Amino acid sequence: MPPVRKRARSYDPARTRAAVLAQLGHVREAVRGLGVEQLALPTRLGEWTVRDLVAHIGMAVTAVHRALDRPAPPQQDVTVVEWPFATAASASAIAEFTRGLSADHPDLDAYLAGTDASLRALLAEYPGGRLLETNAGALPLDDYLVTRAVELVVHTDDLNAAVPGLGVPYDRQALAAATRLLADALAVKAPGGSTEVRVPPYAVVQCVEGPRHTRGTPPNVVETDPLTWIRLATGRVSWKDALEEAKVSASGERADIGGLLPLMS
Repeated sequence: MPPVRKRARSYDPARTRAAVLAQLGHVREAVRGLGVEQLALPTRLGEWTVRDLVAHIGMAVTAVHRALDRPAPPQQDVTVVEWPFATAASASAIAEFTRGLSADHPDLDAYLAGTDASLRALLAEYPGGRLLETNAGALPLDDYLVTRAVELVVHTDDLNAAVPGLGVPYDRQALAAATRLLADALAVKAPGGSTEVRVPPYAVVQCVEGPRHTRGTPPNVVETDPLTWIRLATGRVSWKDALEEAKVSASGERADIGGLLPLMS
């Protein structure tokens, strides 16, 4: 099991870049085989169809392009772990933009291929420390790419849920980044050391105010798998349902973290 987080996490830039490109590649391969009826299927994201969802996945990646088109901010003013809390404020604007993209790009395979090619070109041109103005604030490019890995994993899961049998794979590094960032966000939202949240094999964090344990088995433990954690953190699955379906285990009087979820939407 990985060590409990006690300080800000860093992400390997080369691995993050590779993970974003790999996960985008998995989505491209899956979308290439979708027919008209499958693209018209509903998703768990309100009124969005699968077509809309795929357009949004492309949009999440081209957010890098749009940020690089703007002047660099003078200094970084947020950390990457704060990003999940900023997503809700942009939800309505994102939904409107997504519908327009879906209508404007009937050939989704070509759209994603162009997105992939242009992202590779930008990553070859710009250094990882280049600051970007994002919806959360000013972040370095390398940190913002961690958020793109989260977006890709979350929406790959949405895509798999919408299309029976599709089975888009998850890049291991992208899944790890998504799990870790969302676990760290929980620790930021509810600082403390009374409860240990374990998401093996990728993350362990301590959170929630109360007595801090120093050795042995902690009195309050939550444990789940990476995809269930991501679904909980993004509101795709409720805490109650995850408990009832035995997708998460929680022991101890401070192990009920349902009131802290979701962390982003």
